[in-house]
Parts: sequence; structure tokens; C-alpha cells
Amino acid sequence: MLAATSARPATAALAAALARRSLATAAPPKVKSIINGEVFESSTNVWHKVVDPATQEVVCLVPESTKDEMEAAAKSAAETFKTWSKSTVLTRQKVMLDLQALIRRDTELLAASITREQGKTLADARGDVFRGLQVVEHAAAMPTLQMGEHLPVATDMDTYTIRQPLGVTAGVCPFNFPAMIPLWMFPMATATGNTMVLKPSERDPSAAVHLVQLAHEAGLPSGAVNVIHGTHDAVNFVCDHPSIKAISFVGGDRAGKHIFARGTANGKRVQANLGAKNHAVILPDCNVNATLNALVGAAFGAAGQRCMALPVAIFVGKAREMIPELVERAKKLKVSAGCEPDTDVGPLISAAALQRAESIVADSEKLGARVVLDGRGIKVDKYPNGHFLGPTIVVQPATKSLAETTQLPCYTEEIFAPVLTILEADTLDQALELINANKYGNGTAVFTNSGAAARKFAMEVDVGQVGINVPIPVPLPMFAFTGSRGSIQGDINFYGKSGVNFYTQIKTVTALWKAEDAVSSQANVVMPTMK
Repeated sequence: MLAATSARPATAALAAALARRSLATAAPPKVKSIINGEVFESSTNVWHKVVDPATQEVVCLVPESTKDEMEAAAKSAAETFKTWSKSTVLTRQKVMLDLQALIRRDTELLAASITREQGKTLADARGDVFRGLQVVEHAAAMPTLQMGEHLPVATDMDTYTIRQPLGVTAGVCPFNFPAMIPLWMFPMATATGNTMVLKPSERDPSAAVHLVQLAHEAGLPSGAVNVIHGTHDAVNFVCDHPSIKAISFVGGDRAGKHIFARGTANGKRVQANLGAKNHAVILPDCNVNATLNALVGAAFGAAGQRCMALPVAIFVGKAREMIPELVERAKKLKVSAGCEPDTDVGPLISAAALQRAESIVADSEKLGARVVLDGRGIKVDKYPNGHFLGPTIVVQPATKSLAETTQLPCYTEEIFAPVLTILEADTLDQALELINANKYGNGTAVFTNSGAAARKFAMEVDVGQVGINVPIPVPLPMFAFTGSRGSIQGDINFYGKSGVNFYTQIKTVTALWKAEDAVSSQANVVMPTMK
């Protein structure tokens, strides 16, 4: 078992201090790997810089795990599965209960790490941890969640099902939620009796490493979760290794499609959450103040780097009169480093992400889009080198139809930045047609005070997660994250009952215990039939 990561809870003030700490005068630390419970420095000679997006200071170095290290991780997970899969569900439940307490204890340390490496505000980083924590708490209900079914089907005969773990699983995590997404994966995997090889994002790996250490502190056996690092080679390793039976992935289209194709070709079960282009529909009868606040928060919070952000807003009919006030509210957002008090919009993850977002805006503008709020080139006091893009609003060109506007880059591309594209529709039906024609189906929201309109929208929209006056409708863990169409590959969703289904296989047992067998010695040689 690993030593405790923290002896006492960290305060919010300490978290802020850690998040803004300068490392300019010290050699950056090297991120550790975890194999068979051992926390160690990789023997690799390839290290990637993890950079603070607000300052471009090197926070730490993350390794490309060697082939031998990755093989050792898979072997450790396979060996541990032999015993962990036979542990009682109450044993696994206790680990989850203890883990949630440790995460609460270390929330501020985790948040500081996330802000330092990913750039989001400390408040948002705490939310990152908390939404993952909720999945751990739900995993503690595994004695109920993993129940099978039982039915007496004939005289003295019963059929029942057992939900058994798959074996070694793998998790490949994105940069935008360094705590939440790992906590979607390894708690559900291990609580159902599996083991896991976890690969955090190479851009912000420290929170995931910390969480796995906490899991071992909570009582998870050595080898139940092993942490490797890297990029393409590490991804291909988990796709190809014969011991790994299932892969969970959250991230972009290119990587997700590759993992799904390669993993399934090797006989693995794969769930892959991919890109998104979420639409908000604003009807004229909505609560104006609440709707505008919701749109600003969902479009620009986390610098737009959420797969459930709202990068498109469709104003229906007279609702277009709200657009000027929306622009004014977006102007008031504070852009700065995530560690600074009252920051609303932090930096983008990298210089490349910033350049891509600015290019998409510029290309759309050349094609006629109106940039009514331009956050390009924003200057942030104390952080001249940060990857900052202020809130940006791109409006449908007056000379183009709605159909023509949907061909602009600001609509066709997943920008993953604080950029909101505004479209105008005449009717709710027109808005629904637009959303359903988009290739993605992750999330959507409608803002209205009409129950009939809300119900029509919820029933007819072809999107997996629908908010009614809720801008970011990410379900709580008793449900499942149900993105659809181009936003997911694989047909079993994350967490909730779907998560249990993904990490288990059903075995059906039919048992016959004849009452007369207690006294009869006569064999029955005919085909069994139901009586």
C-alpha cells in the first residue's frame, strides 16, 4: 500500500498559492509512473514538457513509458485480477467509501494541480474533482448495482445471472478534465472487480497520478490500477495488448476513431466519447435574465474546453432581440490565469489550440461572418505569455441564409475555445432540423417557459443529453453519460448502469436440483423438458 499523499486537508488559500507558484528557479519535477503499487521514475530517455498555459513555465516533465514498463503494467494488472476479481463486493465497496473520503481531503491539492497544468480556474478545478467524486460515491453502491437476476423457470429449476468482471481494462484520458475523467474510469472498473492500466493526458497528468495513489491508500491492492504515460505508442499498446479486454476513451475524433477501430479489431470492448457541437435553442418566452447568464457561463466557462460546452446558440424569432445584451454580459467576463481571484475565463491549453481557434474565427470572418465580440489578441496583466483568447461571439452574416451559415468554419469545426456562434431561426422546427442535421449528438439545451415546446424539443431532437433550461445537462452518476451519433463510438455509455454493463459480462446459470433425487436412484435419459 502506498503512503498517504497528504496528512491533512489543504485549504483554499494553500491551493491558490500552489497554483500560482513559480518554478522558474527550480528544475521541473518528473511525473511518476505507478506499476504494481510502486511509484517510480521512468527509465525512458523521452520526456515531454507539461507547461502552465498562463505563463508557459514548465511545470513538470512527463515520460514516454518504455515498452518494458508498459508490459510490466499489463502483467501486474493481469496478476492482480486473479485475486481482486474474487474479492467480495463488500470489500470493493469499502475501498470506494474510503477513496471518496480521501478525495474530499485532498480536493484543494488536486484543484491546485489542475489549475497549474490545465489552466482552468480554481473554482472550476474543484468542480472537476467534485463531479468525478460523485462517480466514486455511486460506485460505492456496487452491492446493488452489480446484482444479477433470478427466476424459478420450472419445477426444481432456477435460472439466474451473474455479472462478472472482464479482466484487465484500460483508460485513455483527455486534457480537459484531469480528475473527472479518470474517476469515470478506474473506480467503476475496479468496483466491479476488474483491474486497469490508466494513461492520463500527457498535458496534465499529475491529478490522475495523485488519484491513483489515493486509491491505493484507500485499500486498492497493488496492481489494481497501474499508471503509464505517453502518446501514440502508449495508446497503441493498450489497443493491441492481449491481456487488455476493454478500453475507455474520452477525447477528440481522430484519436477516438483510431482507438475504436484498432481496439475492436483486436477483439476488445471499446467505449469512446468523441467530439461535440452542442446547440442551445432560445425561444422568445424564456426567462431572459436566467437564459443569458446560462449561455454566457456555458459558452465561455472553462475557456470553452468542455465537450458539453455550448458553442452554438440558435435564437428563434423575437428571441434575437436578446443578442446585444448577451454580448454586453460576455464583455464583463474577467480573463486571467486560473489562480487569480475572480477569473472567469482562463487560458487555452496550448499555443497550438489558441492559434487554431483564432484561425477558425478569422476564416469565418473572411467568409462574411460578423465578429461582434472579438477576444483575439487580448492582453492580460501579469501574464503576457499566456494562451489567452477572450470571449468571442460570431454572428450569422446578414447576407447569408441559415443553411449557408452552417458551412462556415465557426460552425463546422469543433473549436474548443471561448467562441460562440450565433444563428437565427424562424421556428422551433427549423432549429430542430438544424441540430438533427449536425453530425454530433453529445448535448443540447432549450430555454423556454412553455412545457409543450420543451416536450416537443426533448422528444424530437436527435441528441443524447438534453437540457430544459439547463445549459450543460451532464447527468449525475445514477444515470449515464449518453452522447449519441457522431459523439460516441461503441454502444455502452460511461458510468451509471451503463458503466456497470461496460465493465462486466453476464453469465447465465440454469440449475436443476430435483427433489426426488434425494430419494431416487433412477437415471433420466430423455431430453429435459419444462413441467
